[in-house]
Amino acid sequence: MPRTLSTSDMVTPGRLSPPPTEPTDGEQAGQPFLDGAPSSASLDTLIQHLVPTADYYPEKAYIFTFLLSSRLFIEPRELLARVCHLCIEQQQLDKPVLDKARVRKFGPKLLQLLAEWTETFPRDFQEESTIGHLKDVVGRIAPCDEAYRKRMHQLLQALHQKLAALGQGSEGFMGADKPISYRTKPPASIHRELLGICSDPYTLAQQLTHVELERLRHIGPEEFVQAFVNKDPLASTKPCFNDKTNNLEAYVKWFNRLCYLVATEICMPAKKKQRAQVIEFFIDVARECFNIGNFNSLMAIISGMNMSPVSRLKKTWAKVKTAKFFILEHQMDPTGNFCNYRTALRGAAHRSLTAHSSREKIVIPFFSLLIKDIYFLNEGCANRLPNGHVNFEKFLELAKQVGEFITWKQVECPFEQDPSITHYLYTAPIFSEDGLYLASYESESPENQTEKERWKSLRSSILGKT
Repeated sequence: MPRTLSTSDMVTPGRLSPPPTEPTDGEQAGQPFLDGAPSSASLDTLIQHLVPTADYYPEKAYIFTFLLSSRLFIEPRELLARVCHLCIEQQQLDKPVLDKARVRKFGPKLLQLLAEWTETFPRDFQEESTIGHLKDVVGRIAPCDEAYRKRMHQLLQALHQKLAALGQGSEGFMGADKPISYRTKPPASIHRELLGICSDPYTLAQQLTHVELERLRHIGPEEFVQAFVNKDPLASTKPCFNDKTNNLEAYVKWFNRLCYLVATEICMPAKKKQRAQVIEFFIDVARECFNIGNFNSLMAIISGMNMSPVSRLKKTWAKVKTAKFFILEHQMDPTGNFCNYRTALRGAAHRSLTAHSSREKIVIPFFSLLIKDIYFLNEGCANRLPNGHVNFEKFLELAKQVGEFITWKQVECPFEQDPSITHYLYTAPIFSEDGLYLASYESESPENQTEKERWKSLRSSILGKT
C-alpha cells in the first residue's frame, strides 16, 4: 500500500569588470562586491553597468542576472529605451559627424548585447515600439559599417522566428487537462487503455520525457520572476499566473493531468488483476523516468498512485510487488525538504555536465518544488534595501537557479517521438476527483460508514441514482 505524499553554462556568477563611469546617487566607489558584482546598487547604476562602450562589455552573468530581475523595477521596453538612449548619448550618435574609429569599436559590442537580450528574453520584444528602438540605435551606427545593418537584419529574423515558435507553445495543450465526470466506464471503442497503446515501460518513459522537454522549451526565464510579482502561489485564492506566464501555467497543468491520467488508468479496469498490472506497469515507468533523469514525470506518477481513490484499493495493492515502488517513494520523500530527491538531482546535474551523449544530459527537475524554491528565495529577501538600492546579491542567487533550469531545458531530446503515444497522453479522458472516487468504490466496495455515505452521495450527484 502506498502512503500519501505531501507535494507542496548559462549563469554562474563570475567576476565583472566595472563600467567606465563614476558611481551615482551618492554611492561609494568602495561599495561591497559579491563575486565582482555589486551586492547592491541603485537601479540607475545597474542600468549603466549594462551599457557597453568602446572599451567595456558586461559579463554574461551580469547581463542575464540584471535582465532577469530588472522587470521587477522597470518594464523591459522602458529599460531598452534607456539603454539605447545611454548608448546614443555616450557615443555621441546624435551628432551629424560620427567618430568612425570609436563607433567601430563600440558597434560589435552593442550588437552582441542586443543579440544576447533577444536570444534569452525574446518576449521582451513583442511590442513594435521595442523593435523601433533597436532599428533606431543600429541605424545610427550603420553608416560606419554596413555590416551592422546586415547583422541587425539577421538578429530580427531570428527574433521573429523565436517569437513565432513561442506563440505556438501552449496551443496544442489547451483543453487537454480538463477532467470528465464519471458516468459509466466507457466501452473499449471509446476509451483505449494506455497498455493497449504502449506496453513497454521504457518506451513510455521516453515519450513522457519527450513531452516534458517540449513543454519546458517554451518556458521563458522571465516567467519565474513575473509569476511572483505581488502574488502568493501557495494560496489558492491568489493565483500566481497571468498573461505573461502562460507556458509556466501550461506546464503545471501538464503535471496535474499526468497525475490524474495515472489514477484514471489504474481505477478504470473492472478486475483487480488488471488494476494491479497497471500499477506495476507505472512503477516500472517511474523507475525508468528516474534512470533517465525525468524527475517531474516520476513525481507525477508517484503522486497519481498516492491519490486516495488509488491508495484505498487494498485488494488490488495486495497483488502488487511493491518493493520497487517503496524505493521510488523513498527517493521522492518530502522529509527534510526533499533531501533524497535533491541528492538525486545533484547527481543527475553532475552527470549532465560530464555527459558524452544527449541521453546523459537530461535533467528534468520536479517543477513544483523548483517553483517553490524560487518563490521562497523571492519572499525571504527584500528586493530593495532600506536605502532604496536594489538587492543585487539576491538576484545573483535567483539567476543561478533559473540559469541552471535554462541549461537543462535546452537539451535536445534524444528519443524519437511516437505520435500515437504522445497523442494519447495529451487527449485520453481523465476522471475528476469525484469520478475517481466513484470508480474506486465500484471496483472495491466502501469499507466504512464515511465511504458508504460518500459513495451514495456521488452516485446520486454524478449518476443521478438514489
